Amino acid sequence: MIGIRQKLVLGFSGLLLIVAAMGLITIRQIDELGGAIDVILKQNYRSVVACQDMTEALERIDSGVLFTFSGHYDEGMNNIREHELNFRKALGVEFGNITLPGEGLKALQIRSQFSQYIGVIKRVTDPSLSLYERQRTYFSTLLPLFRHIKHLSAEVLEMNQSNMNEANNSARYMAASAHNIMLAALLASAVFAVLFSYLSHRWILMPIKKLIVSAEEIRNGNLDLVIDTDSTDEIGKLSESFNEMAATLRKMRKSDQETLIRTRRVTEEVFKVLPSPIAVLDLNGNVEVSTESADHYFGLKPGVNAHDLGYEWLTVLLQKALRQGSAAEYSESNGFIQHFAESREFFFEPMAVPVRAGIESDRFAGTVLILRDVTQLHELLELKCNVISTVSHQLRTPLTSLRMSVHLLLEERVGQLNEKQEELLFAAREETERLVHILDDLLDINRIESGKAHLNFAPVLPFRMSIEGIEPFLVAARDKGVSIENRTPESLPVILADRESLRHVYANLLSNALRFTSPGGTVTLSASEEQENIRFSIADTGAGIGSEHVEHLFEQFYRVPGQEEKSGIGLGLSIVKEIIEAHGGKVGAESVSGKGSVFWFTIPKGGEAS
Repeated sequence: MIGIRQKLVLGFSGLLLIVAAMGLITIRQIDELGGAIDVILKQNYRSVVACQDMTEALERIDSGVLFTFSGHYDEGMNNIREHELNFRKALGVEFGNITLPGEGLKALQIRSQFSQYIGVIKRVTDPSLSLYERQRTYFSTLLPLFRHIKHLSAEVLEMNQSNMNEANNSARYMAASAHNIMLAALLASAVFAVLFSYLSHRWILMPIKKLIVSAEEIRNGNLDLVIDTDSTDEIGKLSESFNEMAATLRKMRKSDQETLIRTRRVTEEVFKVLPSPIAVLDLNGNVEVSTESADHYFGLKPGVNAHDLGYEWLTVLLQKALRQGSAAEYSESNGFIQHFAESREFFFEPMAVPVRAGIESDRFAGTVLILRDVTQLHELLELKCNVISTVSHQLRTPLTSLRMSVHLLLEERVGQLNEKQEELLFAAREETERLVHILDDLLDINRIESGKAHLNFAPVLPFRMSIEGIEPFLVAARDKGVSIENRTPESLPVILADRESLRHVYANLLSNALRFTSPGGTVTLSASEEQENIRFSIADTGAGIGSEHVEHLFEQFYRVPGQEEKSGIGLGLSIVKEIIEAHGGKVGAESVSGKGSVFWFTIPKGGEAS
C-alpha cells in the first residue's frame, strides 16, 4: 500500500532530484566557463600585451637611431636606452607566460635576434664612424633585424589572439549549452510539477472535498450517507472511519428517538396525574403537554393555543417570562387569579418559567405554565379575617364598658379610693388601653388585607407630610431628651397618597425610633427623589437590630427578642408594609447592631400639591 506520505515523498523527491541535477550541471558549466575566461584573461591576454609592448619599444628604438642620423644624437641615445629596457621587460613577461606550443621557441628567437640587434645599434650609433658608414650599416644589417624581430613578435601575438578567439568561442558554446540545459531542466520541472499537482488533486484534494461535502450532509441531518472509496491510503481509511461514524450516529439517533418517545410518553402520563394545573407551551403559545387539571380548569390541552382561550393575564404572563428571561409571577390582585369552575370559586397563583433551547443557549424553546392552587389558603385567610373581625368587634363592646368603669372609678364618682386601689385601677386602665390598641391593629390589618380599607389618594407635598408626621411626637421626644431633625427638602415634587394612612406610617416608625433611642440620641427624617418615586427615611441612633432579624421585621406577629411585653404584638410594621404596598411603593429596613437603624419607604410621584 502506497500511502499519502509515500506519494508526497515520491513527488517531492522527483522535484528534488531534478533541482539537484540541474544545480550540478550548472555548477559544472560555470566552472568550465570560468576556465575559458581564465585562459582569455590570465594566459593569452598577457602575452598579447607583451608582444604589443615589444613592438612598440622596438619602433621607439628605431626612431632613436634615426634621431642620431638627423643631428639629435643625445636625444636619440636616450630614447634607445629607455626603450631597450622596456623591450627587455616585455620580453620577460612573455617568457613568464608561455602557454602555447611553439611559443617558447619564438620567444628564444626574439631574444637572440634582439641581442644581435643591440650589438649592431652600437656600431650604427658609434660617433667615430662617418654618417655614411653608419647609414649603410643601418640599411644593410640593422633594418632587416628590426623587421625580423617585429615579425617574430607579430607571430607570437597572432598565436595568442587565435587561441583567445578559440577560448571565446568555447565559452560562448558552453554558455549556450548551459542555457539550453537550464531551460530543459526548467521545462522538465514544470512538467513534473504539473503532473504532481494533478496527481495530488486526484489523490488528496478530491477525496477531501468528498469528505467535506459528506460532513455538510451529516450536519444537515442526512445520516444515511455512505462514501464510496477505492483508495487504500490514509484518505481511504478516513473514509471508512467516516462511514463507521455515520453508521454509529444512525444507531444513536434511532436510540435517542426511541428514548425521546419513551420519555415523552412517560412525561405525558406523569403530567396527567399531577394535581396542579401545569402546561408546557412552545414559543407560539401552543400547548405541547399538560396535566388533566390544566385541561379541566382552563382548557389547556395539547394542540390548543393558549392565546385563543381569552385569558388576558395568561398572554401577559407568557410574554413577560420570555422578555425577562426568568420566572415571571402574576403581580396583580396580590398575585392571585379568581377562577370559577363547577359553580365553585377557585384561586390560583400563576407562574411562567422560560425553557432554554440548550444548556448554554441564550435562545428559548418555550415556557412552562404553573398554576398553584391556593384556594384552601385563600379560604383560610378569609376565615382568619372573619374570625379576627368578629372577635375584635365582640371584644370591643365589653372592653368599652370596662374602660368606662375604670374611668368612673378613677374619678371617684362611686366613692373614694385608697392608694392601693388607685394603683390597681391605673394598671387596669393601661392594660385596657393596650388591648384597645391591639384590637385597632387587628382591625386595621384585617381591613387592608381584605381590601375593605378605603384610601383617599390626593397630591401631598413630602415636606408638609413630614411636618404633620413629626408634630405629635415633639413633646414626647423633648421629655425623653431625644432630638428630632427634619431634613426633608421643601423642593421635592408631590406624591399621590392618603394622608391618614401616611400619618399612621409616620406614627408607627417614629414611635419605634423614639422607643429604642436613648436620651441624648437623634431621630432624623429625610427624603430624596429616586426615579419615579420619593424615598422617605427615618433613621435613629438607637441600639440597632441584629442582621438575622431585619428580614423578618415586616412579618405579622414577629417581635425582636428582648423587647418589653408592652411594646406590642408585632403588627405595627406589617400594617406599615400593607399601607405602603397599597400606595404602590416598597418598604425596607437597614440596621447594624449597636449603630442604630434606618427604616425607609417609597411613594410614587404624581398630581399637584394640595
